[in-house]
Amino acid sequence: MAGCSIVDFGPPERIDNACNIVKTNPNWYRHMERVEKKWDVPMSVQMAVIYQESKFQRNARPPRKFRMGIIPAGYETTAYGYGQVLDGTWKWYQDSIDNRRVSRTNYGDVVEFIGWYTDISARELNISKSDAKNVYLAYHEGHGGYRKGSYRQKAWLIDVSNKVADIERQYRGQLRGCRVGLF
Repeated sequence: MAGCSIVDFGPPERIDNACNIVKTNPNWYRHMERVEKKWDVPMSVQMAVIYQESKFQRNARPPRKFRMGIIPAGYETTAYGYGQVLDGTWKWYQDSIDNRRVSRTNYGDVVEFIGWYTDISARELNISKSDAKNVYLAYHEGHGGYRKGSYRQKAWLIDVSNKVADIERQYRGQLRGCRVGLF
């Protein structure tokens, strides 16, 4: 987890290509492989969530709020890092694993979080861990929001979740082709 990944090679240039992503950041592959084995969440699903949330930018934040249209007034939400995890959700995770050192800007920590969160989603909401669309909807809306079906009134979010499913399928096919001899 925090500290396992010493070198951060930065965001990949071609985020539409899973092989390029893992070749640019070889530790990411190892982290995702470990999460896939531990939580049974496919690498392609992990990557698709991060693609949508941050485009693989470690310090990603939501848009800023402005007062009177020009004075910066913080951010729209507390979402931060690769997974755009909210402060409260990250604290819940830290408390659950009894580790305050995990970081939303550490790729290994974030994919571990995605595995952990998706495992809870699968158990509580009966979502397949390989169903990127519904994994993403639960991730975005939270377990309570997903359970209530809050996403059904958000056509834009349904569109986004369909795009997450599309990029997941693309990544899955690419990873099949590049796994052999990758490391």
